[in-house]
Amino acid sequence: MRQGKRYTDALARYDRQRYYAPVEAAEMVKSLASAKFDETVEVAVRLGVDPRRADQIVRGSLSLPAGTGRTQRVAVFASGDAAAEARAAGADVIGADDLVARVEKEGFLEFDVAIATPDLMAQVGRLGRILGPRGLMPNPKTGTVTTDVGRAVTEFRGGRVEYRTDRVGNIHVPIGKASFETSKLLENYRAVIDELVRVKPAAAKGRYIRSVTLSSTMGPGVKVDPTNARVTDEELAATA
Repeated sequence: MRQGKRYTDALARYDRQRYYAPVEAAEMVKSLASAKFDETVEVAVRLGVDPRRADQIVRGSLSLPAGTGRTQRVAVFASGDAAAEARAAGADVIGADDLVARVEKEGFLEFDVAIATPDLMAQVGRLGRILGPRGLMPNPKTGTVTTDVGRAVTEFRGGRVEYRTDRVGNIHVPIGKASFETSKLLENYRAVIDELVRVKPAAAKGRYIRSVTLSSTMGPGVKVDPTNARVTDEELAATA
């Protein structure tokens, strides 16, 4: 695969084989982000789990303390008072049977998060083949099937993100923008790592955090030492 000059130049500016401390990695990723837009910074974590086993799937959502740097477009499948609550909270798209039909028949997918009330999940379930592959299917485990739609809309618009292991045990989570201060990126990074440690499946054996990589949208991946992946209060305070 041919690589652009900007990407090739970035590769030459750091040691690709070295394992960096989280603070160093965050600073490195910021320095390597040279696109003409504000690149998203993402953390990729390889976990020591077997996603083929139901008891080892790692999935959930968390609120990033420094936000994501972008406003999520939120669609809500709800009716009555719940729809009014979603509207008041700032949901971008709201509907019940009409929204289900719009997605199913017109392929409408102009949203980043889908939230549904439990009473509408029978209809929303028909959209599994459309929403599932795109990671948009509402699920109680991620807080996107709920009766408290107002709170869910507010949280997802303000910096709540979902995570889930892929087929080989990787998790990818956006933790902000390259324009963020290093301390803000690290706050979000620490929140992700702490969350993954908190939800470690009891059935997972051996080393849990196998690898950690930070990267920006157009930049190369910077390896983080997986044996020292967590950020201490002292390290975070030093970047503030």
